[in-house]
Amino acid sequence: MTVTINGTTGITTPGVTNTGNETISGTLTTTGFNLPPQTVQTTNFTATAGYNYPVNTTSGAITVYLPAAPVAGNQVTIFDYAGTAGTNNITINPNGGKINGSTATPILAVNRVSVTLNYIDSTQGWVDITVGNATYIPQPYSTSYL
Repeated sequence: MTVTINGTTGITTPGVTNTGNETISGTLTTTGFNLPPQTVQTTNFTATAGYNYPVNTTSGAITVYLPAAPVAGNQVTIFDYAGTAGTNNITINPNGGKINGSTATPILAVNRVSVTLNYIDSTQGWVDITVGNATYIPQPYSTSYL
């Protein structure tokens, strides 16, 4: 993929003269919280790097298999879609790799839990860069006065 940037506003490269129509070549990657969502997952599945997976464990526990051949910078987000992971857990299988330096399979067992994993290298594997629980988000409320 090639991205063309028209103009030079905000772009400086030491030793390079900007012509006003620079081209940057390479692979664009999605990082952080901007991962595109997938459909709601209701059975065991293998995740693809670069996506956000809502996992519905209402009918039973689900295992998520991480990509088997990740590259540095790959990300996957997994979250408890229905708020039932406390009863029917979500197991994250490293699929032959590691998570936080271990080959263990972590279990998400808290309702509304979410985790974003970033692949670093074969030594540490997938590292959790965010772990959250939506129950900590303040819920709206209303009041009435007499």
